[in-house]
Parts: sequence; structure tokens; C-alpha cells
Amino acid sequence: MLAARFTPEELGVYFAAFRLPNLVFELLVMGALSTAFIPVFTFYLTKKEEKEAMKVASSVMNLGFLLFLFFSLPIVIFTREISRFLAPGFNEQQLTLMVSFTRIMVLAQVFPLIFGNFLTGILQSYKSFLIPSLAPVIYNVGIILGILFLTPFYGLYGPVFGVVLGAFLFMLIQIPTTLSFGYRHFALLDLSHPGVREVGKLMLPRTLGLAVSQIDTTVDLILSTLLGARAVTIFNFAQHLQQVPIGLFGATIAQAALPTLTREKAKENLEEFKNTLLSSFHQILFLVLPLSVILIVLRIPSVRLVFGASRFDWQATVLTGKTLAFFAISIFAQAEVQLLARGFYALYDSRTPVLIGVFSVFLNTILSILFIQYFHFPVFALGLSTSIASLVNFLLLLFYLDKKVARFDKIRLFLPAIKMFLAAGITAVFLYVPMKLLDKLVFDTTRTLNLLLLTGIATSIGLSVYLFLAWFLDVEEVKTFVDLVKRVGKLKQLVFETQGEMINGKETKI
Repeated sequence: MLAARFTPEELGVYFAAFRLPNLVFELLVMGALSTAFIPVFTFYLTKKEEKEAMKVASSVMNLGFLLFLFFSLPIVIFTREISRFLAPGFNEQQLTLMVSFTRIMVLAQVFPLIFGNFLTGILQSYKSFLIPSLAPVIYNVGIILGILFLTPFYGLYGPVFGVVLGAFLFMLIQIPTTLSFGYRHFALLDLSHPGVREVGKLMLPRTLGLAVSQIDTTVDLILSTLLGARAVTIFNFAQHLQQVPIGLFGATIAQAALPTLTREKAKENLEEFKNTLLSSFHQILFLVLPLSVILIVLRIPSVRLVFGASRFDWQATVLTGKTLAFFAISIFAQAEVQLLARGFYALYDSRTPVLIGVFSVFLNTILSILFIQYFHFPVFALGLSTSIASLVNFLLLLFYLDKKVARFDKIRLFLPAIKMFLAAGITAVFLYVPMKLLDKLVFDTTRTLNLLLLTGIATSIGLSVYLFLAWFLDVEEVKTFVDLVKRVGKLKQLVFETQGEMINGKETKI
């Protein structure tokens, strides 16, 4: 929707304006939530001390609000100076617009996102995942409403106002479910509470690590603005696409595993901890690998289908596709990092993943500067540097977690992974050949319907080959996948049977 209404140059300003609000949000929330808050809150729930858990949650959230006020004031005052540093390639008109967008988002977007993400942590600790998974969808609905209804009147301010609306919807949708679990918020700031102090102790290394990681993200923005505002858009679009499999499978499976891993650590059950982690590890790999291959081989059709519009020209499409392909090399590693880091958090070790993350960030930063400033590569080099650093991050986390848990069973760890990589490699061939044949001989891919058919047919062939090879190689996750499909089928059948009985006036029995 954005690509259809604005040029890449205009959208570059919009995406650049997120840098400061995201910085505040990441430092105040992401350091505390997965690393410290969920493990500590879950610990109190496991010990049947719900009131103490609520006191901890209230104190941490109230502290987060005060810190937000403390950080946001100087940012709003010095927005222009900071924006000039972040976007040295922008002209004065672009800079003025970026300053305005940034101030709106810092003041009106960040607070509901902070509060809403702590609600997500509370719900996940209660093993409730439906509403937390819908909340980001509602956030995007707010942006979509801004694009559809406000853009005709306010131009690029439309999606900016939509971001603010989405942030409040993100928070509000989670409040009723949180209250239904008996949660009550207290006007409390008990920094001496053991749980609050434990959260602070655990989150400090992670927050420092995130602060360092912001250097990497900031350098990416600075370097991309030097290539022009359109390069910011191309980089962000490619990053958005590669985040889809990471968000769908890496982050969600890791989030679902964290409360279980924390409980198993609390019960000192190391073998079950390793079983849960390995099972989650292979589930992520099984689901992410074919999507990575699809994004590498079908990069141009994917970009055209998602962002294809008259305002998004062919040169931008090709460059976005190349950037996406370089990102996609490490999608499996980025997805697994989500799980491996949470494995450390559940063991109450936030220091190790932070140190490894800091090293990876510096590696990424150095490579990005070398590729863009020294070798003068296009923007796709930022995707390559990210992939190299992500692979290093993944390997180091796996190595040190293996030591931490007194060694995984290596055959159980590596054999399924080797089978999946082999299946994915062969799948790439069965994606490439049909795509080329259909593109040259059958479909005129200048038309959207034909492009959709080509992508759909090639993807169907590729996924069928992947599933067949995984089954042939006796990959255990195939059975899990088939069982899941059967459960979805049963759910549909149950829904239709229930609807039929209601229509016929019969008593519904479940």
C-alpha cells in the first residue's frame, strides 16, 4: 500500500523517521522483556506467588514509563540535530519532514508500545499466545487505516498517524485478556523487591548489548542515506520481506518455548530442557529453510508481487530483490538466534548472548562500512554484511549453549539439520527450473495474474519436492507438520459441523 502511493524517495524519509522511536523502544522494552521480565514473572507464577508476580510487573512497567519520559524529552528538543546526524544524505526538505515524523512517533507511539509489550510478556508467561500474536496484526491494521483514509488528506503524514493509531490498538486489544487472568496493576515502584532487582540484574547486560546493536542499525541508516533516500526504502523493503519467515516461525516458536524452558530450569530438569530446545530448534529449521530458498530463487517475483506498483520502478525492484537474496542466506541463522538466545535467558544467563551479539554487531558494522565506503557496493551489500554477522552469531551461540547444558547429543542435533539442508538445496533446483521455463515459454510476466500463476506454480513444485525429500529422508518434523495440518482440518470440520447444527436448530455438543 505504501509502495503504491509514494515514491521510494518519499518512503525513505518515512522509514528513516522510525530510527529514534525504535531506539527508545528497543532500549526500554526489548532488554527487559524476553531477557528478564518473562523468566522472573514466570518463576513467581511457577511458585504460586501471583500477587508477588503482579507487584514485580507493576513496578517494572511503572519504571519503564518514567524512563520513557526521561529519554523522550531531550530527543524531542534535539530532534533536528540528531536527525541530521542519522541521515547525512537527506536534503533540507527531507530532513524537515523526518524531524516532524520523528517527534510525532516518539511522543504518541512509543508509550503504548512499551505498555503493550509488557502485556504481551504477561500473557505469554500464562502460556496465552493468541491475543499477543494478534496484537501486531492490529498494529498494522492501524497503519493500513492511516494509509487508506488519511493519505488523501495528509499525504505521508497519513501512515504516520496510522502508526500512532496502531500502537494504541496494539495495547488496548491485550488489556481484557490480561485482566481475565486476574492481573491487577498497582501504583507501585518497589525497586527493592527481589523480583524487580532480579529483572534489573538480568536486563542490564541485554540492554547494553541492544545499545551496541543500535550502532549497527544506525550505521545501516547512515550508509543507506548516503546512497540516496530511495536506498533507505529498498533496504527496508528487503528487510521487511526477509523478516516474514523469522517472525512467523523463529520468533513465535522461540517465544512459545521460553516459558517452558524457564519452568524446566526452575525444576532443574536439564534433560527436558535440552529436549524442548532441540525440538524447537528443528521445528524452526524445517519451516524456515524452504522459505529462505524461495526468497533467494524467486526474489524478483516476490518483490514484484508485494511491492509492484507504478511508483516502484524496475531498477528499485531488481535492487530490492538482490538485497533480499543476500539477507535470505542467513534467515535460518537469524531465526535460530531467537531461540538460542532465549535458551540462555531461561538459564538466567543474559551475559553470554549479549557478548556474542556485541561481537556480531561490530563485525556487521565494520563489513557494512567496508562494502559501502571502501568498495562502493550498492545497497545490497548491507544485506550481505548482515548475513555474515548473523551466521557468526548463530554458530557462537550454539557452541557456547552446547557447553552450558553439558553438551547436546550431536547426532540428534546435526543429523536432522543436514537432512533438511540437503532437501532445501535440491528444492532450489526444482524452483529455479520451472520458474525459468514458465517465464520464457508460457507466461507473460508483465501482467500481475501471470506473475502470480508463475510464482504459485513454481512455489508449489518446490514445496512439494521439499516435503517429499524430508519424508524420504525420515525427517521427524514432517510428522509434526502433517499432524498440525490434520488438527487444522479437524478444527475446520468442527466449525462447519457446529454451524450446521446451529442452523438446523440442534443442540451443539463438543
